[in-house]
Amino acid sequence: MYVLLQSGEQITRPTFWQIGTLGKALFYYLAAVAIAILAVGVYQRVSQYTSGEADGFARLDDLPSRVVAAGKTVLSNETLFDRDTVGGVMHAFVMWGFLTLLIATTILGIDMDFYRIVTGDSFFVGDFYLAYSLVVDAMGLLFVVGIGVVLYRRYAARTERLWGRHTSLEDDLFVWTLFLLGVGGYVTEGIRILGQDFPDFETVSFVGWAVALAFEASGMTPATARTLYPFTWWSHALVALAFVAAVPYAKPFHMLSSFANVVTHDDDTGKRLPGMPADLDATNAASIDDFSWKEQLDQDACTKCGRCSSVCPAKASDRPLDPRNVILDLKTYREEQAAGGEEVPIIADGGTSVIDTETMESCMACMACMDACPVEIEHLNSFTKLNRQMVDQGDVDANLQDTFQNVMRNGNTFGDPARNRADWADDLDFDLADARETEVEYLWYVGDYPSYDDRNKQVARSLARLFERADVEYGILYEDEQYDGNDVRRIGEEYLFIEQAGHLVDSFEDCDFEKIVCTDPHSFNTFTNEYPEVDFEEFADDPMMEFEVEDWDGAPVLHWTQVVEELVDDGRLGLRGDELDYTVTYHDPCHLGRYNDEYEAPRELVRATGCELVEMPRNRNDSFCCGGGGGGLWMEFDEDPKPSEERLREALEDTAAGAGVEKFVVACPMCMTMYEDGRKTGGYEDEIEIVDVAELLIEAVDAQGEREDHEVDRGEPETA
Repeated sequence: MYVLLQSGEQITRPTFWQIGTLGKALFYYLAAVAIAILAVGVYQRVSQYTSGEADGFARLDDLPSRVVAAGKTVLSNETLFDRDTVGGVMHAFVMWGFLTLLIATTILGIDMDFYRIVTGDSFFVGDFYLAYSLVVDAMGLLFVVGIGVVLYRRYAARTERLWGRHTSLEDDLFVWTLFLLGVGGYVTEGIRILGQDFPDFETVSFVGWAVALAFEASGMTPATARTLYPFTWWSHALVALAFVAAVPYAKPFHMLSSFANVVTHDDDTGKRLPGMPADLDATNAASIDDFSWKEQLDQDACTKCGRCSSVCPAKASDRPLDPRNVILDLKTYREEQAAGGEEVPIIADGGTSVIDTETMESCMACMACMDACPVEIEHLNSFTKLNRQMVDQGDVDANLQDTFQNVMRNGNTFGDPARNRADWADDLDFDLADARETEVEYLWYVGDYPSYDDRNKQVARSLARLFERADVEYGILYEDEQYDGNDVRRIGEEYLFIEQAGHLVDSFEDCDFEKIVCTDPHSFNTFTNEYPEVDFEEFADDPMMEFEVEDWDGAPVLHWTQVVEELVDDGRLGLRGDELDYTVTYHDPCHLGRYNDEYEAPRELVRATGCELVEMPRNRNDSFCCGGGGGGLWMEFDEDPKPSEERLREALEDTAAGAGVEKFVVACPMCMTMYEDGRKTGGYEDEIEIVDVAELLIEAVDAQGEREDHEVDRGEPETA
């Protein structure tokens, strides 16, 4: 029996009030049709993924844990708060409001269509109904407020990143349908409350009650409300059923695909790339069918939010790349192909194609787009596939072709003789151990730029002096050191990467060492995350691959800042922390920070010198790329401003110290090269100096040494 008030009034509400038996039957029929359309659409989507190409990484291993982790990410909205607190709160209101309304509808359906049939009674009464009504009204209000913010940002403030060439009527329909669902529910509720002469217990439905009072104040009578109610009820019901049916066929599908994308994402994507088979007949992006099921899911998960676009340094520099557009261009073409559209090249140099080569040449492989994406779209996998297709077709920038040739002929990107690789050390007053001939603790992979570039040779010498001062057992490979292949892989030259990796692993295995230490974060990344993933055995029989290794289990790999941080902590460099008094800022290299989450070691070293470290607004995982990654170091772009110029402007204008920043500190040879160039082209030569952390440290060590000598001369006790 229903719980009754003393007046005999039931504490519940009739679900099909004023609708009638025929209307109720019609509703159930339409609901069944909508659910059937939904099911067919979801089945078609899933079938599309299951028939797609296999993906290079395990995506469904330990599925229960993946689902739990994805649930935490999605339900907390944690990725949506990054860089946009208002957007995070807005989406949380919309999502939690929508889920509450969905759960509320499900509960009502369970009561009406199962519980009442089985038991002959209802639980949708009394205290349960009152609590239900209060929660649904409160969460529904959050939903409407959230949608209101969406409408304001999209149509009043016209937030730039929400608009683009893929913005369409579909987006408008999605937003306004949600608005109609939220507001329509309260209108329906308010008219019902007024038509029922304001039942006392309905005050718990405080929003609906307020709407009913507003209608009454406008002159609406209970009789009029009873007449209007069927119209408002059906209007609301039809919008809701149409929305359900449209989910798999339009933008609402992101509610399912985004969650699936978070479940199946790979934590190491980007810092390691999927490999290619040794089969030379294999294609990369010759057709849309070459894209894996996960890459197709990425395309469907995109909500057009533009977060990736807003952080892309290529787009900020007016290069022809918008990460969102690339993903959505591929999606649009895939849908056109499914509908029998004309087939065109996926990527080509000019002419008719889905993606132009100039677009992909603009990518810096900085992973800012992936870091900003709230639904874990793995842009870099798709971008690399497009780059590999460019290499297959020969549609590669001439400067990159020269770089490839340099690596193939001389084992380095400069094209200089291998015998000159260690010439940078000639100016040192000590000799470097040969790791091929003596056992060492650290095998130091110096890298191309510290070996051949004059400016970065100074950094290499500073680091060598630090190792020597701390009495580190280290050695180098001399002429057996070759280019690590990290960036040519991201440009798309997979086989050259494999060849370089095989040669270096051969060299590593001929040495007796405990750990590898890298000058360059790019080398650090590829040795740590990519070399252990390479199936060398698959390529070992290829006559073009001049290496013998068939497997490599890897070795501990460190960036030099991590090693020296330990040395400083152990007191092996003798720093007091007050040697220098510069005001400096530090730039996080993409491959050290965003790729490998190392943010603190370089900062601790800067502080250890006594310098005052002031942060730029974009720091750590929000760092802005120097422009050198993804082959940008070897190409020339007509861009204004250059990424390096914009970053230096930020250092001098947007930090707390402003123009008081004296030194711009880096920890990457590529960053050093790009910022030295940006300092000249941007007109900052007299305003700021570019230094590596190693150079700052050696200056501090020298200053400490001079202080100790002075103290000895004065007869004071020497410092430790």
